[in-house]
Amino acid sequence: MSEAIRVEAIRKTYPGAWRKPAKEALKGISLCIEAGETFGFIGPNGAGKSTLIKILIGALHPTTGSAAIFGRDVREPEARRGLGFVPENPSLQDHLTPSEILRMGLRLHRVRVDDERRHCLRWLERFDLAAVADSRLRGFSKGMLQRTALAHALAIEPRLLILDEPLSGLDPVGRKDVVDILDEYRRQGGTLFFSSHVLHDVERIADRFGLIHRGELLTIRSPQELAADQADRYVLRYRGSVALRDVVELRPGLYARETGAAELPALIAEVHASGGVLQEVEPCVSLESVFFRTISSNEAPRPVGA
Repeated sequence: MSEAIRVEAIRKTYPGAWRKPAKEALKGISLCIEAGETFGFIGPNGAGKSTLIKILIGALHPTTGSAAIFGRDVREPEARRGLGFVPENPSLQDHLTPSEILRMGLRLHRVRVDDERRHCLRWLERFDLAAVADSRLRGFSKGMLQRTALAHALAIEPRLLILDEPLSGLDPVGRKDVVDILDEYRRQGGTLFFSSHVLHDVERIADRFGLIHRGELLTIRSPQELAADQADRYVLRYRGSVALRDVVELRPGLYARETGAAELPALIAEVHASGGVLQEVEPCVSLESVFFRTISSNEAPRPVGA
């Protein structure tokens, strides 16, 4: 299997401004993504996700290190042929129509199809935009612009999709439709690299995920590894008037606590003894729990001199 993306020891430092020090946005990031893989890139705002994506698409140059797409250095324009890209806030020419946007993409990437109009309409229909295919983008909602940009990226039949927060601005129905389309693209052998704050969707379609925080790549895991690591952990939720030891109050009167399998029976008995009502017990296999646990451990105070 060939490599779709290779990143080697990427560092990116933004120069300081008046009375502001230089900022190191990426601190030696290295990763490899195979062709046909779906990789979810997660992290808090300002963690460095968009900076790495801008380097991959050639919009920024790293301070040190290198990156390649299918073996070509990202600084070469040819590396971006067949690359579908959607930023978090697409900037589309609002005097054009969705049909014109898609046809322009085909020509820029030199994609030949038998019938451009029919090809573009097929993709616009997939994103529920066929009815406005010939309407000017001026006046479109953010969600409609996002779907137009996604249709544009997929219409070129890309071998690699790079998406920065692709679900931003979409309503729940639109988000589900887009996730289904991306899942289909993955199953057909396409390579997908995307950042997202919607951790449930990352869990659903990603083969692996990488968690970045403060410019450092803290972990790269697969859903299978995630499940294995937390096989004996559970989350218990109960209602009551007494906050037991180490619980988190989700809202007034509703508490939750993570515990190991061995301690679970005693904790259930403790809930009943306190007059609480057990709501649910479920396995603690979630990307969200790993996200917060990893971020918290990385924010722990470091020893002096470390």
